[in-house]
Amino acid sequence: MGMSDLPPAFAVIPGSQVDGVLAGREKQLVELVTTAYRLHGTGETVNPPSYFLRFPNRTDSRIIALPASIGGDIGVDGLKWISSFPANVVSGLPRASAVLILNDPATGYPFACLESSIISAVRTAASATVAADWLSRDRGRPVTVGFVGTGLIARYIHTFLAGTGWELERIGLHDLNREHAEGFRGYLDRAGNDTKVTVYETGEDLVREHDMVVFATVAGAPYVTDPAWFSHHPLVLNISLRDLSPEVILASTNIVDDVEHCLKANTSVHLAEQHSGGRDFLSGTLFDVLTGALRPASGRPLVFSPFGLGVLDLAVGRYVYDELAGAGDLRQIEGFFHELDRYGKR
Repeated sequence: MGMSDLPPAFAVIPGSQVDGVLAGREKQLVELVTTAYRLHGTGETVNPPSYFLRFPNRTDSRIIALPASIGGDIGVDGLKWISSFPANVVSGLPRASAVLILNDPATGYPFACLESSIISAVRTAASATVAADWLSRDRGRPVTVGFVGTGLIARYIHTFLAGTGWELERIGLHDLNREHAEGFRGYLDRAGNDTKVTVYETGEDLVREHDMVVFATVAGAPYVTDPAWFSHHPLVLNISLRDLSPEVILASTNIVDDVEHCLKANTSVHLAEQHSGGRDFLSGTLFDVLTGALRPASGRPLVFSPFGLGVLDLAVGRYVYDELAGAGDLRQIEGFFHELDRYGKR
């Protein structure tokens, strides 16, 4: 990798290269994210709380810092710096943009900066796919999936389900903006999807008619408040974290990726903790399911709420870097680090 070289090398990896490495590798990336979850569950990661930069005059926007470190064979430190500006979609610009910095664990020197909106979407989709697979093993694999929110994340989740062999009989779409749902339908057509696709006018109708439901919206507060919508006990991927009311959460079996991370920032599960005065409504973590320590009971809706761990971004970012380095395709910035002599040079 050249990280031990002096002077240290620094690479910039644009989105085109990131996409070139990751496209079509859904199975490998699901395995990688599973490995990252196992390292996290065995204490081989450091994943401090995310820091939210908010703006008094732009209350719907934020930039989030996710510092992290992951060990094992991955072995990298770093930081994801990701912004969410929902108003972007009005002009056709994606809501989220991000960079990922990778640091050498031996020296602390950053050795790469990667465009990371694709990495963030990939790790989110891979995480959702891991959860959908493992959480449905005792319940039976869903054959219908409904997407509430039809943006980039929903698209990547569908890509990962399709790329890892999920065979679906029906796909449902609902978005507050019908044009966005129709755009998602267009993506499905271009992707060669031959599954029946229905655009729903209401979230309730979509939820009630699918055995797996993916919430991937930009909702800031719960709006789904009736547990009766989930009386057919679907598997719910609560990706956007704030769509479901405490009443819905408390009527469900709940799995999270990390307890301390999820029970913050007024997520649905955090609100459920405040509402109930405890955490007894949580059954455990995805790591518990991966290791067989937990087999979620059937007979209730099953909700997976992933806060999104920085260690997943690091795992995917390191994978991209290693692939490009191995192919000799890194774009390194000569002389990026200038002051490398402790006492200076004349």
